[in-house]
Amino acid sequence: MHPFWFVAGLIIPFGAEPKAPTTRPEFEPAPVRSTWEDLTAGVRTRDEWLERKERIRRQFLELIRDDQKPAKPPLDLQVHESVDVEGLYTRKLISYNVEADERAHAYLAIPHGLTGKAPGMVVLHGTFAQGKDQAAGLVDNPDKAYLDHLARRGYVVIAPEHFVSGHRIPPEGPYVTKRFYEKHPEWTAIGKFTYEHSIAIDVLQTLPEVDGEHIGAMGHSLGGQGTQYLAAYDSRVKAAACNCSAPTFRHNPRVLDWSRDRWYIYLKHLRPGLLEGKLPPIDTHHIVALVAPRPFLDLSGLNDGNPLTQRQRVLMNLEIMRAYELEGVPANFAFYVHGRGHSVAYESRALIYAWMDVHLKPPAVTQSRLVKQPE
Repeated sequence: MHPFWFVAGLIIPFGAEPKAPTTRPEFEPAPVRSTWEDLTAGVRTRDEWLERKERIRRQFLELIRDDQKPAKPPLDLQVHESVDVEGLYTRKLISYNVEADERAHAYLAIPHGLTGKAPGMVVLHGTFAQGKDQAAGLVDNPDKAYLDHLARRGYVVIAPEHFVSGHRIPPEGPYVTKRFYEKHPEWTAIGKFTYEHSIAIDVLQTLPEVDGEHIGAMGHSLGGQGTQYLAAYDSRVKAAACNCSAPTFRHNPRVLDWSRDRWYIYLKHLRPGLLEGKLPPIDTHHIVALVAPRPFLDLSGLNDGNPLTQRQRVLMNLEIMRAYELEGVPANFAFYVHGRGHSVAYESRALIYAWMDVHLKPPAVTQSRLVKQPE
């Protein structure tokens, strides 16, 4: 048997001189196929997408059982503490009503020297008992001190406590939702925290220092998930960034964690269906697509939990981009995938803060310039 050359798909006897093909053969790249295509399957135009999007919105509100939320009480905003931080901003401990018999606490940061209204930010902490203290940079990991970081960049920032943390840790311990479901058996923990985070936007919009038309939201882990839901729920969020949020429903070997029977229960009503192998009619890509056309940035680690689930997230994000393309604003969606696990590393924070600067601050702030030549 004679040896052969193999050049660009041509088989040539070894003794012959290989010749370069005169033209490159044309071919159609194979399309990327995934199970996430149900988001836009069959949709050809923007109008068709907007019609589907409205149906998804109704499904989203049904999923979190928004119809079970209580009537919104007057804010009754109170300031309990005011501290100057390094001469750069004032940090206030505040509280406000979220239910007729329940108050939330938060830290609020207002930069010094503002010459006009500043953009506002809602920053959401992860599953940490004293989460708002963490966000303020008072305890734990300074990588997660988003309130401090963003106040130094000129944002008015609110860091609300999650409803089973901080001042409201239940007797059973942080993040135990048992008493919440005793009080609201037909509501959901996701519905509760989304509703409360929306009230945090109400707080920002009462402040004379805040430009109410330029409000962003960001969070990590449980706070990243909260950012997804808040941005989908409240159109006052004009830019959002989600870091290392919870896994999706599909392709998730731990899908029952969404409706576990202990500790933190996201969506209690899903448990019977999940035990029978039935998933909700919508998933994360549907929820994030509700944010369009507003800017949304997703950050995730391929080695954050199950690697196959995280790789599916990349395919999911490709389909979310399709929704943004249908709305004519592909530049308003982006995702960053890394190998740093469940972290908010320097480069992730830099990307999140730059994303907010681009979408919430005047264009001159992020515009590059040529070097001035000496005259």
